[in-house]
This record gives sequence, structure tokens and C-alpha cells, in this order.
Amino acid sequence: MTKIVFMGTPEFSVPILRMLHEEGYEVAAVVTQPDRPVGRKRVLTPPPVKEEALRLGLKVLQPEKLKGSDEMSELIHMNPDLIVTAAYGQILPKELLEAPKWGCINVHASLLPKYRGGAPIHQAIIDGEEKTGVTIMYMAEKLDAGDIISQREIPIEELDHTGIMFEKLSLLGRDLLKDTLPSILNGTNERIPQDETRATFAHNITREQERIDWTKSARSIYNQVRGLHPWPIAYTTFKGDNVKIWWAKVGDSQVTARPGEVVKIEKDYFEVATGEGTLAIIELQPAGKKRMSAEDYLRGVGSKLQIGDLFE
Repeated sequence: MTKIVFMGTPEFSVPILRMLHEEGYEVAAVVTQPDRPVGRKRVLTPPPVKEEALRLGLKVLQPEKLKGSDEMSELIHMNPDLIVTAAYGQILPKELLEAPKWGCINVHASLLPKYRGGAPIHQAIIDGEEKTGVTIMYMAEKLDAGDIISQREIPIEELDHTGIMFEKLSLLGRDLLKDTLPSILNGTNERIPQDETRATFAHNITREQERIDWTKSARSIYNQVRGLHPWPIAYTTFKGDNVKIWWAKVGDSQVTARPGEVVKIEKDYFEVATGEGTLAIIELQPAGKKRMSAEDYLRGVGSKLQIGDLFE
């Protein structure tokens, strides 16, 4: 029986781990990030992969830092045939990369060499891409630069946001890995070097990327809003306070106004001028308040919103 070590952390990784178990592979250990405090009350919470591994009765390791850890020594001594990673969140040291008989492979949520890095799904949507996909690749010391084994693409629909695409790509990655593993284990798989001249990067989202620049086009801001939904959420400022924009759409008003200026107020939405077109705000979260519909906002804390008010 093929002995596999699985490494992953978020919900994205769970269906992939479940598939390995259901297909009868020997999952010798599951490596995931340590439990972290979550929410305002800072409740210590296990990552989704740990919860699934424990449900399946699998051994769990949670090193804070993999390199030089006792856990890494334990993994090497397990003598795994293959290491499979999917959104694990740490770089694998060279010693571990070289340990398994069949190497280390990664399920990466982009069509490599585009969008190497930790936020490929967010970035593809923010950039307005019409398609994305999953790549199964051999891992190398350089970030997401290993040889490609297989790829499968999927469209990004107009109303898709990062949360939806995480789920779609997780299932796509599960299915692609299921179809690809037999060729890896019998040595018949493809091994295609990446074209370094076409490589682009999707580093973890920064606070600066979350802020809306109203001088950009309405389409660009809409892509930003859905690319950051449901986390970490795009934001703007109004009268000095931060306001999170949970959902929006490209407006239909044709106006000439300052970027960020409120130009239309209806019962269940309001429109803000951008560098090109308007953005209709559908859902938002004022500072210190809960997430709410624009309709509830306009009836309550935003009842004094007027044409000409400025978001910055």
C-alpha cells in the first residue's frame, strides 16, 4: 500500500484529504498548522484539516515551524512514498522534499506559471481573469516553480467571488489529484518544466490591497470587492471611519462626479462615482457595526446619507 503524508490547513484542503482516505491510500500522517485564536474572543480553534483528520482517525502533527523540528525528523523516519500538500502554509525544507520515494507534489489553485504564491484565487478574481484552474506539480525549493504534472481549468463566472472559487477549485483539485495519482505512482506521469518568462505572483493580500481606490473603474473595484469576499473584505472610509464593502455591482448611472461621491440613493442600494462608471453598494459594514444590507443601512445608521457625500 502506498504510504502518503498529507499536508494542508484550510477548508480548501479537506476534500483532498478525504479523497485520499476514501481511495484507500495509507495516510501515515497529516501535517497542519497549529491551532490559532479566532474571533474577538480569541478562542483557540483547530484548522479544518485537523478536524477532518481526527474524524478519520489519522495521526496529526502541528509544528509551529517545520524546518529543524522533531516533527520533520519523524516524517522522514516514516519513509513515506509520497508527500501531498494542498494550501499547507509553510515552505518544505530541502531535506523533506528529497525524502519520499515519489517526491513531493502540490495541489495549487492556479494555472501555473501564473499566480505562484499564497493568494492565487484572490488575485485571479481581482485581476478580472475569466478562467483559472488547478495545477498538480512537483515541489521545488523555489516557490511554486516545480515541474507541472497535470492541469485542469474552470471559468470564473460574473458573480463568482473568492469563497465560491475556493470551493469549486477544492473539488476540482480533489478530482484532478484522484485522476493523476495513479500515473505518478507507476512512473508514467508527465513532467513539464514551467516557463519562467510567463511566471506571475500572487503574494498574500496586504492591507493596502484591501483599500478601495475610487479613481479606478467601477469594473476594477467590483473585481476587487468580489476578490476579497468573504475575506479579508474591501474597505473604504466615510467621514473618517472605515467602512467594509461586502458586496457591490457595477452601477448603471451615467454621471460626471468626483470619484467616491454618492450620486444616487435608492431604497436598497446607493451608487458611488468611480474613475469610470459607478459602483452600486449592496452590502456593507460601518465601523463598529455588523454586516448589513444597504437597505438596512439607509434606514438606520446611514439614514442621513446624501447625494454629494464622499467616500475616500
